[in-house]
This record gives sequence, C-alpha cells and structure tokens, in this order.
Amino acid sequence: MKRYASLAAGLLLLVVGSAARAEDAKPFITNKDVDLTMILPPPPANDSAQTKAELGEVLTMQVTRTPEMEARAIADAEENVWRFADVMGPNFNKDKLPKFSAFFDRVVETEGAVVDPAKDVWKRPRPHQLSDLVKPVVKLSSSGSWPSGHATVGTMMGIILSDMVPEKRAEIMARAAEFAHNRIVGGIHYPSDVEMGKISGSVIAAVLLNRDDFKAEYDVAKAELRSGLGM
Repeated sequence: MKRYASLAAGLLLLVVGSAARAEDAKPFITNKDVDLTMILPPPPANDSAQTKAELGEVLTMQVTRTPEMEARAIADAEENVWRFADVMGPNFNKDKLPKFSAFFDRVVETEGAVVDPAKDVWKRPRPHQLSDLVKPVVKLSSSGSWPSGHATVGTMMGIILSDMVPEKRAEIMARAAEFAHNRIVGGIHYPSDVEMGKISGSVIAAVLLNRDDFKAEYDVAKAELRSGLGM
C-alpha cells in the first residue's frame, strides 16, 4: 500500500507542477506593445442594423447547428495549441514536447494581455446578453465581446504553428479558422467579433515574430516539435 501511496503522491505532484508551470507563463508582450484600441474600429452600436443582423446570424446558427458541431465548439472552448492535434498527427503530444508546450503557454498568455484591456474599453455585450433567445452551448462569459479572444489566440497559434511546420500550413490555418468560427457555432460571439479576432491575432503574431526574445524561444520550441514529429 505504501508503494501505491508513494506513486499516487508522485503523480499528484506532477499534475500540480504542470498546472503551476502553465499559470506561471508570462506573456511575451502586453497591450502597451500592441494597443488594439488604436488598430481596430469600435464595435457597432447595440441597436445598430449590423448588430441586429448579426444576432439573426447567431440565431440561425443556433437552429441549424448539429450535435457534432456543438461538440466541436464545446471542445474548442479550451485555449491551447493541443486543439490542433487532429491535423498535426499522433506525435503532437504535450508530454513529449515540454519546451514547445511551455512556449505556447506564453503565446496564450500574450493573447489575454493584449486583448483583455481592449475588451474592457469597448465592453460590447455578448449575443446572449442582448437577446434572451440566444442559448449558447459553451460556457457563458460576461467579458467584452469585441474582439473574440478565442479567434485571436486561434489565429496566433495557427500562424506560429504553421510557420514552424510549413508542410502543414493549409491544414493548420483551416483548423485555426474552424477554431475561431466555433465561437459563433457556440453562440457566444457575433461574426464581426471573430473577424476582429482574426485581425488581432494576425497583428500580434506579426509583432511577435519580429522580436528577438520571442524568436529565441521559438527556435527551441520549433526544433523540439519538428524532431518530435520526425521532420
């Protein structure tokens, strides 16, 4: 029994340690480096024709989405690079790629550090906050809707990942687009939120790829990934 207790304790420490490392991840840049309020236009007014039309699109999706689409949207609520596993292959495994994993933890943290302050400025209500008819299938959020953080980080991850593995660029970027679109499928964002997220993600990725501190960690992560994938 003592042997099994020691094993369980060791596994617990491993899990806790992994969670702590993810929480300790530091963003590469913040909104002081990329101020989205100076790049994106403000969102359309709540009573505008555009917002009303977009609510209609969200409601149409709500009655046409399939259980399979809902399941994908729910799974894509996770903001991590491992959602690309279905296009990267079986060797795309967190346990086998610790440096790559830590690198992308920082990429994810960067999205929040840049996007969240902009959301707080614009405070666009989510679709379900404007209409009781909207029934999201993903976790509800009361943060600003403009731009979509998921679309931003999905685009960032797609650009950076496809830069590491250009052989799979088409598949990776198609998966990034689906990741972003699933925020509409899930009923938690308007289409324009997603479009602004794609723009935001592209801008942030371009800035990161030109920073020496980013490129130093990028090169290490890329080498580990390509070796792990047998490339």
